[in-house]
Amino acid sequence: MASASQKAKIPSSACCRNDSSGSIVRRQASAAGAQPENAVQDWIVSSRRDDQYASKTDISSLISPVERLPDASPKLPAAKPVMPVMLRAQSSHPLDPLSAAEISVAVATVRAAGATPEVRDGMRFIEVVLLEPEKHVVALADAYFFPPFQPSLLPRLKGGPIIPTKLPPRRARLVVYNKMSNETSVWIVELSEVHAATRGGNHRGKVVSSELVPDVQPPMDAAEYAECEAAVKEYPAFREAMKKRGVDDMDLVMVDAWCVGYHSEADAPNRRLAKPLIFCRTDSDNPMDNGYARPVEGMHILVDMQNMKIIEFEDRKLVPLPTADPLRNYTPGETRGGVDRSDIKALQIVQPEGPSFRVSGHFVEWQKWNFRIGFTPREGLVIHSIAYTDGSRGRRPVAHRLSFVEMVVPYGDPNDPHYRKNAFDAGEDGLGKNAHSLKKGCDCLGYIKYFDAHFTNFTGGVETIENCVCLHEEDHGMLWKHQDWRTGLAEVRRSRRLTVSFICTVANYEYGFFWHFYQDGKIEAEVKLTGILSLGALQPGEVRKYGTIIAPGLYAPVHQHFFVARMNMAVDCRPGEAYNQVAEVNVKVEAPGENNMHNNAFYAEETVLRSESQATRDCNALSARHWIVSSLTLAPIFCVTGK
Repeated sequence: MASASQKAKIPSSACCRNDSSGSIVRRQASAAGAQPENAVQDWIVSSRRDDQYASKTDISSLISPVERLPDASPKLPAAKPVMPVMLRAQSSHPLDPLSAAEISVAVATVRAAGATPEVRDGMRFIEVVLLEPEKHVVALADAYFFPPFQPSLLPRLKGGPIIPTKLPPRRARLVVYNKMSNETSVWIVELSEVHAATRGGNHRGKVVSSELVPDVQPPMDAAEYAECEAAVKEYPAFREAMKKRGVDDMDLVMVDAWCVGYHSEADAPNRRLAKPLIFCRTDSDNPMDNGYARPVEGMHILVDMQNMKIIEFEDRKLVPLPTADPLRNYTPGETRGGVDRSDIKALQIVQPEGPSFRVSGHFVEWQKWNFRIGFTPREGLVIHSIAYTDGSRGRRPVAHRLSFVEMVVPYGDPNDPHYRKNAFDAGEDGLGKNAHSLKKGCDCLGYIKYFDAHFTNFTGGVETIENCVCLHEEDHGMLWKHQDWRTGLAEVRRSRRLTVSFICTVANYEYGFFWHFYQDGKIEAEVKLTGILSLGALQPGEVRKYGTIIAPGLYAPVHQHFFVARMNMAVDCRPGEAYNQVAEVNVKVEAPGENNMHNNAFYAEETVLRSESQATRDCNALSARHWIVSSLTLAPIFCVTGK
């Protein structure tokens, strides 16, 4: 069972779309998305070319059937079978996130492929991410090269067992924005082990393809945000408008660049535009001063993000700044004239014998669960190859891939500037790129395993977020209990869960994403929202219908957070099989009559959803609606519900 704290549907009028590779871009539209030591022993007959790749290659091209000699052949050696020899050590699983070295090679390859020095100088690297291979390549790796070392994942071929010779080279997918030409392109670069190990930069990958994508704008980068803030602060008309509000020190001013959205043809993505929101701190020497508690209203600003120029500015209405109040800061209480709680005692979480989970690279095993941890700049945490070891039935696949691919935050206040707040925080900013290093403060307790994350910055350099993903166990209260009233005897089982999580900050909000694995076979997805509200300022005595007043002159516009989870299910499926179906379950009340003579009958009705359009459904608590993903050949083992 998997449940999410938030469920989302992106409105059809949204200005962003998912392309086939999963990246969000703004589309022009109408103004109205190792070989193991115990590996199979035999002779390798042949090898395959390095440039054969999974996306277009049948599994038979990556493996070779064992050639067996006749029993009476005098050439058959009497010794034990020989261990196969790898042509190349396999150091990275096909689903491992790109290493820092691989990112560097991919960037250098694309930059070198630029037609002119001007093109190369204009390249800005929005995203460099692993191009995930086909499922049969993952199965090949899991069968012979990496844990769980399960050859039964592969289809059986005529002629006996199959032996792999090597895995195909890994590939990177790059989204590149050219600042000079205002063009966006998508590149595919092939890597290899020697490339990935390169430190001196003398080796390059191979460009497989490049495509110019017209009429789109890729996500904005932190470097652009900083440049936008500087450009706005230097604009004379803006400085004059701030003086009218009593602010001369530009170090107090905060400029948050928001995507322009798509409200008319003037917002079309042939230009890279932003409409910033303005806030003001009260103390430039206090880095923890909460500037979001003092929104600056009444200004209209339009910024050309390509050339970093202010192309529209209008001071439409003078709204007084909310009164400075140190209690609105988020520093310890004694620094704000208050007192923090002191009546809570210490709570120690210890595991003297260590954790119950086992980790090999990015492969995790815990309480019959096993899966791989991935990470992308846009989605953040990705869970790959989830399976459950079910007694004599062995390792049963559950899902190929789980992640949150998008989220949207629509604001319900029709007043300027709040009507245009409609943030796609994954597609426009990137949840992964905005992730925290948990070295700076971690909410995980007990024995913790951390995973780092590597990204490219705007100019193509590699940045590493250390301790980005947290893996740990948690006590989760009571799992099961029963007491016999006749004997007075009771039995109770405590619940333990394994949690994989990361936290990111997008402007004022923090989002914590958690995937929980339970001992009873349940998977739960949870999103926690924290941080600071995006606020608005009010005129003296003004009241807003579309928000909540939280302090004098300060209100929080009504808004929602929708999260889009992508679940690539593979319940009891081998690679390439499509034997899953989705059924919706609703509680029905039996009509009075022969089958319901006492008017108490109700039952669960199951309806198979046979198309994507039919499966466009809403939650319904009144009918206890939920969905079951099951194998067509075996009993259902996975249920999806929404809170």
